[in-house]
Amino acid sequence: MLKWAELIEREALALTVLGVRDNGTEFSMAFKAEAGSAAATIRYYAEALDKLYGEIAPTADTHLGLIHREPVGVVGAIVPWNFPLMIGAWKLGPAIAAGNSVVLKPAETASLSLLRLAELALEAGLPAGVLNVVTGRGAVAGEALALSPDVDVLVFTGSGAVGRRLLEYSARSNLKRVYLELGGKSPSLVFDDVKDVAQAAKVTANGMFRNSGQVCVACTRLLVQRGIHDAFVAELAKVAGAMKVGDPLDQTSQVGAINSERQLHQSLGFVETAQQEGASLYRGGRRILEETGGYYMEPTIFTDVGAGDTLAQREVFGPVLAVTVFDTEEEAVAIANGTEYGLSAGVWTSDLSRAHRMVRAVRAGVVHVNTYGGSDLTVPLGGVKQSGNGHDKSLHAFDKYVDLKTAWIQL
Repeated sequence: MLKWAELIEREALALTVLGVRDNGTEFSMAFKAEAGSAAATIRYYAEALDKLYGEIAPTADTHLGLIHREPVGVVGAIVPWNFPLMIGAWKLGPAIAAGNSVVLKPAETASLSLLRLAELALEAGLPAGVLNVVTGRGAVAGEALALSPDVDVLVFTGSGAVGRRLLEYSARSNLKRVYLELGGKSPSLVFDDVKDVAQAAKVTANGMFRNSGQVCVACTRLLVQRGIHDAFVAELAKVAGAMKVGDPLDQTSQVGAINSERQLHQSLGFVETAQQEGASLYRGGRRILEETGGYYMEPTIFTDVGAGDTLAQREVFGPVLAVTVFDTEEEAVAIANGTEYGLSAGVWTSDLSRAHRMVRAVRAGVVHVNTYGGSDLTVPLGGVKQSGNGHDKSLHAFDKYVDLKTAWIQL
């Protein structure tokens, strides 16, 4: 695995370009978030695998209780198109380090970089058959993988609709364990005592519009306290308007392409719905660069979005931000928790006590304080409510890929 990580680093540029051509993520983000992250993840779990120990139970003198960790067997992994290398490595690293074999199914619109990743694994010395990449449409290859009685654990990152289907397939087959990292409608709460409005607006814009908003943890709901609402939204719009949208292989582009025509039309459909429901289009809302034939969209901001509006409740997976005003801390928490999702959240405040209260009160797998996006491999990523179960990253990711076996020995 350490050799594998070295080979990924050696081919980081080629892997990144391959992926960008598939999914449209801007190169300036993808180089670090895709190949760089994949190499770091594989190396992390390679170095962690000999740090996992069994346990000795505190039993009576007449018996010895031992708890062993064993590989589950065959892991099926289905990963999305937005960050295939990064998310793929989050599954492959702990699964393979724990001693399992993996059958990986990439998204049909972004499989090339993962196919090359598997070739590099063979070159590094991973035995043939330990990692298998099977391409195809989800309704065919994904369904076959989920229904297979030879798959012991299934891990998935993607939409809630597909996640529900995978649970049904588990019930219809061998009751395999299914771990899901699903969608999000992540809120970022900006209180009127935020220390640096310009910095908070810059970080928020990046946390929302990079990769054209096609990020599961993107802060797609901005909740702003009334006293600072107008000033903050104006600053945010200024930052968003200055972001360069264009060719993802141009290293000066800050926002790349929408993944597909279908995804573009979905995002534009949310713009239309938001206007019909009475939200105010503050900026953006249109397709741009149509002469290139590509799928590009302006960073879009809506204000006056009601907490129950479609734009505040449903995942867009595109560059469309919903801004909602609040007055009190209690109201902010109620709005933040008022969706079916619970993947990520942000809090901007100078009050340390409030920051701790918000971390406890907001239901999300990750709560950022005075920042948004980014974390290293030492901490887990996972959601609550309908954002999923189980965790990627950190040592906790091993929990999905091992079985516990108890040995009870009379002395």
